[in-house]
Amino acid sequence: MINDRVTGNRVIRTVLRAEAGTVAALHHRARSTYYPDGIPDDGTDWTAVWRTAVERPDGHVLCAVEQGRIVALASFRVPEGGPADTVKLFQFHVDPDHWRSGIGTALHTACVEQWRADGHGEAVLDVHVGNRRAQAFYARLGWIPDPRNPPAEGDHHLFLRFRVPGE
Repeated sequence: MINDRVTGNRVIRTVLRAEAGTVAALHHRARSTYYPDGIPDDGTDWTAVWRTAVERPDGHVLCAVEQGRIVALASFRVPEGGPADTVKLFQFHVDPDHWRSGIGTALHTACVEQWRADGHGEAVLDVHVGNRRAQAFYARLGWIPDPRNPPAEGDHHLFLRFRVPGE
Protein backbone atom coordinates (compact mmCIF):
# COMPACT_ATOMS: atom_id res chain seq x y z
CA MET A 1 0.00 0.00 0.00
CA ILE A 2 1.19 3.49 -0.74
CA ASN A 3 2.79 5.40 2.10
CA ASP A 4 1.41 8.82 2.87
CA ARG A 5 3.02 11.28 0.50
CA VAL A 6 3.37 14.82 1.84
CA THR A 7 4.15 17.78 -0.42
CA GLY A 8 3.74 21.21 1.16
CA ASN A 9 0.24 21.30 2.64
CA ARG A 10 -0.91 18.35 0.50
CA VAL A 11 -1.09 14.71 1.59
CA ILE A 12 -1.89 11.77 -0.68
CA ARG A 13 -3.07 8.76 1.29
CA THR A 14 -5.43 5.82 1.40
CA VAL A 15 -9.09 6.70 1.97
CA LEU A 16 -10.57 5.53 5.28
CA ARG A 17 -13.88 3.62 5.46
CA ALA A 18 -15.42 6.41 7.54
CA GLU A 19 -14.74 8.87 4.69
CA ALA A 20 -17.01 7.10 2.17
CA GLY A 21 -19.70 9.79 2.45
CA THR A 22 -17.20 12.58 1.90
CA VAL A 23 -15.78 10.74 -1.11
CA ALA A 24 -19.27 10.14 -2.54
CA ALA A 25 -20.05 13.86 -2.25
CA LEU A 26 -16.81 14.80 -4.07
CA HIS A 27 -17.55 12.16 -6.72
CA HIS A 28 -21.03 13.65 -7.27
CA ARG A 29 -19.73 17.21 -7.44
CA ALA A 30 -17.04 16.34 -10.01
CA ARG A 31 -19.36 14.21 -12.17
CA SER A 32 -21.97 16.96 -12.20
CA THR A 33 -19.66 19.08 -14.34
CA TYR A 34 -19.91 16.86 -17.42
CA TYR A 35 -23.59 15.93 -17.35
CA PRO A 36 -25.31 19.06 -18.72
CA ASP A 37 -28.77 17.80 -17.74
CA GLY A 38 -27.62 16.50 -14.35
CA ILE A 39 -26.32 13.11 -13.31
CA PRO A 40 -28.78 10.37 -14.21
CA ASP A 41 -30.42 9.06 -11.04
CA ASP A 42 -30.28 5.29 -11.21
CA GLY A 43 -30.83 4.79 -7.49
CA THR A 44 -27.19 3.94 -6.75
CA ASP A 45 -26.17 4.43 -3.13
CA TRP A 46 -22.76 5.94 -3.88
CA THR A 47 -21.71 6.07 -0.23
CA ALA A 48 -22.18 2.29 -0.05
CA VAL A 49 -20.35 1.85 -3.37
CA TRP A 50 -17.39 3.87 -2.10
CA ARG A 51 -17.39 2.05 1.25
CA THR A 52 -17.20 -1.26 -0.66
CA ALA A 53 -14.36 0.06 -2.84
CA VAL A 54 -12.39 1.17 0.22
CA GLU A 55 -12.89 -2.22 1.89
CA ARG A 56 -11.85 -4.32 -1.13
CA PRO A 57 -8.64 -6.17 -0.29
CA ASP A 58 -7.70 -6.25 -3.99
CA GLY A 59 -8.17 -2.53 -4.63
CA HIS A 60 -6.81 0.87 -3.78
CA VAL A 61 -8.66 4.10 -3.11
CA LEU A 62 -6.34 7.07 -2.74
CA CYS A 63 -7.18 10.65 -1.92
CA ALA A 64 -5.43 13.98 -1.95
CA VAL A 65 -5.99 16.07 1.15
CA GLU A 66 -5.33 19.80 1.39
CA GLN A 67 -5.86 21.76 4.58
CA GLY A 68 -7.64 18.78 6.12
CA ARG A 69 -10.13 18.36 3.25
CA ILE A 70 -10.29 15.60 0.62
CA VAL A 71 -10.00 17.37 -2.74
CA ALA A 72 -9.27 14.49 -5.14
CA LEU A 73 -9.66 10.73 -5.28
CA ALA A 74 -8.64 7.72 -7.35
CA SER A 75 -9.88 4.13 -7.25
CA PHE A 76 -8.14 1.29 -9.07
CA ARG A 77 -7.64 -2.47 -9.12
CA VAL A 78 -7.19 -5.36 -11.53
CA PRO A 79 -10.60 -5.78 -13.19
CA GLU A 80 -12.52 -9.04 -12.74
CA GLY A 81 -11.13 -11.55 -15.24
CA GLY A 82 -8.50 -9.09 -16.47
CA PRO A 83 -4.80 -9.80 -16.92
CA ALA A 84 -2.81 -9.46 -13.68
CA ASP A 85 -0.37 -6.98 -15.23
CA THR A 86 -3.16 -4.54 -16.15
CA VAL A 87 -4.84 -2.26 -13.62
CA LYS A 88 -8.05 -0.35 -14.23
CA LEU A 89 -8.52 3.19 -13.01
CA PHE A 90 -12.22 3.00 -12.15
CA GLN A 91 -12.63 6.50 -10.71
CA PHE A 92 -10.48 9.63 -10.78
CA HIS A 93 -12.01 12.91 -9.63
CA VAL A 94 -10.71 16.31 -8.57
CA ASP A 95 -12.92 18.82 -6.79
CA PRO A 96 -13.76 21.43 -9.47
CA ASP A 97 -12.53 24.20 -7.16
CA HIS A 98 -9.06 22.61 -7.41
CA TRP A 99 -8.82 22.05 -11.16
CA ARG A 100 -5.57 23.23 -12.76
CA SER A 101 -3.85 23.39 -9.35
CA GLY A 102 -1.59 20.37 -9.92
CA ILE A 103 -3.52 18.15 -7.53
CA GLY A 104 -4.71 15.80 -10.27
CA THR A 105 -1.20 15.38 -11.64
CA ALA A 106 0.16 14.72 -8.14
CA LEU A 107 -2.54 12.11 -7.48
CA HIS A 108 -1.92 10.47 -10.87
CA THR A 109 1.80 10.30 -10.08
CA ALA A 110 0.99 8.51 -6.80
CA CYS A 111 -1.24 6.07 -8.70
CA VAL A 112 1.55 5.32 -11.19
CA GLU A 113 3.98 4.70 -8.33
CA GLN A 114 1.54 2.24 -6.77
CA TRP A 115 0.92 0.52 -10.12
CA ARG A 116 4.65 0.10 -10.61
CA ALA A 117 5.09 -1.22 -7.06
CA ASP A 118 2.26 -3.71 -7.67
CA GLY A 119 3.91 -4.93 -10.89
CA HIS A 120 1.39 -3.52 -13.35
CA GLY A 121 2.77 -2.68 -16.80
CA GLU A 122 -0.39 -1.15 -18.19
CA ALA A 123 -3.42 0.75 -16.97
CA VAL A 124 -6.80 1.23 -18.61
CA LEU A 125 -9.75 3.50 -18.00
CA ASP A 126 -12.91 4.72 -19.62
CA VAL A 127 -13.88 8.38 -19.74
CA HIS A 128 -17.25 9.91 -20.56
CA VAL A 129 -17.38 11.10 -24.20
CA GLY A 130 -18.58 14.54 -23.11
CA ASN A 131 -15.79 15.03 -20.58
CA ARG A 132 -13.29 16.79 -22.85
CA ARG A 133 -11.46 18.34 -19.92
CA ALA A 134 -10.65 14.91 -18.48
CA GLN A 135 -9.71 13.57 -21.92
CA ALA A 136 -7.20 16.41 -22.34
CA PHE A 137 -5.83 15.79 -18.83
CA TYR A 138 -5.26 12.10 -19.55
CA ALA A 139 -3.69 12.85 -22.95
CA ARG A 140 -1.19 15.23 -21.29
CA LEU A 141 -0.20 12.39 -18.95
CA GLY A 142 0.39 9.91 -21.78
CA TRP A 143 -2.92 8.04 -22.00
CA ILE A 144 -3.87 7.03 -25.54
CA PRO A 145 -7.02 5.59 -27.15
CA ASP A 146 -7.09 1.87 -26.41
CA PRO A 147 -6.51 0.05 -29.72
CA ARG A 148 -7.80 -3.16 -28.09
CA ASN A 149 -11.11 -1.55 -27.14
CA PRO A 150 -12.28 0.97 -29.76
CA PRO A 151 -15.60 2.67 -29.02
CA ALA A 152 -18.68 1.17 -30.64
CA GLU A 153 -21.51 3.16 -32.17
CA GLY A 154 -23.45 4.85 -29.37
CA ASP A 155 -20.86 4.31 -26.63
CA HIS A 156 -20.95 6.92 -23.89
CA HIS A 157 -17.33 6.29 -22.94
CA LEU A 158 -13.94 6.32 -24.62
CA PHE A 159 -11.42 3.69 -23.61
CA LEU A 160 -7.84 4.76 -22.89
CA ARG A 161 -4.62 2.86 -22.17
CA PHE A 162 -1.44 3.92 -20.35
CA ARG A 163 1.97 2.26 -20.33
CA VAL A 164 3.31 2.30 -16.76
CA PRO A 165 6.90 3.51 -16.97
CA GLY A 166 9.67 1.42 -15.39
CA GLU A 167 11.93 2.80 -12.72
